[in-house]
Amino acid sequence: MTAPESPRRSGLRGLGHVGPSPWTDLDRPPLDEEALRRDLVLPGGLWTSLDVVTETGSTNNDLAARARAGAPQGAVLVAEAQSAGRGRLERQWTAPARSGLFLSVLLRPEEVPVERYGWLPILVGVAAASTLSRVAGVEVGLKWPNDLQVEIDGVERKLGGILTELSGGAVVVGLGINVSLRDAELPVPTAASLALAGATVTDRAILLRALLREFADLYADWTATAGDPHASELLPAYVDRCTTLGRQVRVHLPGDRELTGEAVAVDGDGRLVVRTPDGARRAVGAGDVVHVRPEAR
Repeated sequence: MTAPESPRRSGLRGLGHVGPSPWTDLDRPPLDEEALRRDLVLPGGLWTSLDVVTETGSTNNDLAARARAGAPQGAVLVAEAQSAGRGRLERQWTAPARSGLFLSVLLRPEEVPVERYGWLPILVGVAAASTLSRVAGVEVGLKWPNDLQVEIDGVERKLGGILTELSGGAVVVGLGINVSLRDAELPVPTAASLALAGATVTDRAILLRALLREFADLYADWTATAGDPHASELLPAYVDRCTTLGRQVRVHLPGDRELTGEAVAVDGDGRLVVRTPDGARRAVGAGDVVHVRPEAR
């Protein structure tokens, strides 16, 4: 077995490549690593390092390895392309090179009890949704727990997703956002991109800077309150963006179980509270939510 290629060298393959290169799309310029570092890796700030790699399997896997080796909080790893990106429930996440933001961040929230770490993916979701809405001019919502959604022609479609993992005592948070994908490039018809949603800004560098700054501000508030979702105002910020609340839902639970009813609240642990047809309330901590369309009358 040969050793894997370095992520920084793996962009264009050998002379056997046939067809247009995925790296020559002029509408998709590369990210400037040095410029991003100058703007984001600042003394006293959250971000302590920032690397942009041409291609890798998974930024989460790579950063998790760094966490186990003792890497400090604030490391950011961005990939121009991922070959083995993962979403929630081990779903594959694929997109053309330079067509989106594919990144992971390493966090060590030592001021926060471990039982509140579950709020981190929600925090990332709030930061991403608010940043994209403000900077790109597209209204972005959050399907519980943290799928980024936009509406195109009256239909909700997925713009991006978040995956959080524990590694080496740290939390590694991965984020994938479709920025410039065209219709023919979408992995599934229910996906979307900022470009297809009519965004006024699709410059990935602008979006990345704004996103990491927004996240750093929210993270500072959250850690300063020991992760309290009320005191940090994270819970109300999430509720304002959550597209699931007030909807009829079908929740696919672990063990091939299913729960149906109305999503009525998000509790203090970040769980979705569903009121079933018999009036009972069930709090769901993990599951795949489907928004059920009202029946036509």
